[in-house]
Amino acid sequence: MNRLFLPMSFASFSLALLFTACSQSTGQQGGGEYKLITVEKTDQTLTSAYTAVIKGRQSVEIRPQVSGTLTDICVNEGAKVHKGQTLFIIDQVPYQATLQTALANVKSAEAAVATARLTADSKEELFREHVVSDFDRQTARNSLLEAEATLAQAKAEEVNARNNLSYTVIKSPVDGVAGMSSYRVGALVNSSITTPLLTVSDDEEIYVYFSMTEQQILSLVRQYGTMDKALEGMPEVELRLSDGQMYGHKGKIDAISGTTDTETGAITLRAVFPNPERMLRNGSTATLIFPYVKKDVFVIPQEATFEIQDKVYVYKVNKEGKAESAQVTVFPQNNGTEYVVESGLQQGETIVAEGAGLIQENTQVTAASPEKE
Repeated sequence: MNRLFLPMSFASFSLALLFTACSQSTGQQGGGEYKLITVEKTDQTLTSAYTAVIKGRQSVEIRPQVSGTLTDICVNEGAKVHKGQTLFIIDQVPYQATLQTALANVKSAEAAVATARLTADSKEELFREHVVSDFDRQTARNSLLEAEATLAQAKAEEVNARNNLSYTVIKSPVDGVAGMSSYRVGALVNSSITTPLLTVSDDEEIYVYFSMTEQQILSLVRQYGTMDKALEGMPEVELRLSDGQMYGHKGKIDAISGTTDTETGAITLRAVFPNPERMLRNGSTATLIFPYVKKDVFVIPQEATFEIQDKVYVYKVNKEGKAESAQVTVFPQNNGTEYVVESGLQQGETIVAEGAGLIQENTQVTAASPEKE
């Protein structure tokens, strides 16, 4: 009897444990105290940083239009220049000689035209008196036309010679600041040089170029309604310089590229900044700070959320005090500690503020006391 009693007692005890475990797993989840918050709409400003390239409003490469030797450099590197200011002078002697030759050719052609006109008039008079034939009269007319054509060609060569002479004086086409030049007096230059004589950058205003993803641009367009309204409504942006200091003037985004980079999926934007101190230079790099101003939105801690397959959820507390999961849509940008919720929450709803990833569906929750928070 003793041998039968011990195994049966052990089996009964095992079944009791299994039944108890099954009852706990299928029953209601155990409750606990959690930090809760009631969501209220508010305004939130988020910032994102973008690597940016600085360009002058207008950057012009100065190149010669004629060939020759530099005889004078009239600008200092880094100096401020004005539109029409002389920058370089190319040896003018051969071009002056060419102009003189062209002028002489014009005078010679004018004389030839005058002689041909006299001859043609004379032949016309003699033809009316039946002294010369119609052939002689027509030949004289043709000679006049030929002389006039030669004169026109000589005048064209004169214009070309004057232009070439004027091109020996190289002037700035814009206001701006002169860059560095590798050319010195005596250098032989021509219109096909690969390196420009100088670059003049108009830096009274500076263009700052940066890129956003297509998703970010679409989000902005949806926020404002249209692309044009987005450009008008975008907030002012700031610039952090390479030394880590913030630039003293704010800028405004004035252009968005109409194409998307097929390799990176990025879209280029341009912001305009004033540059009265000439602190910003063409070709520099900086970091553009873009603020996202979200009005009348819900802001919740990131600890109040959990993710399943790239979807964000929170636990709402229902009237029975139980946790119910609910999907929410959050703004792509965040400050690292909070999310801006764009949809999925209602004013006055209560959610679990911390440890959402540790709670199970229908868990009974109560608000934690201040000491436990």
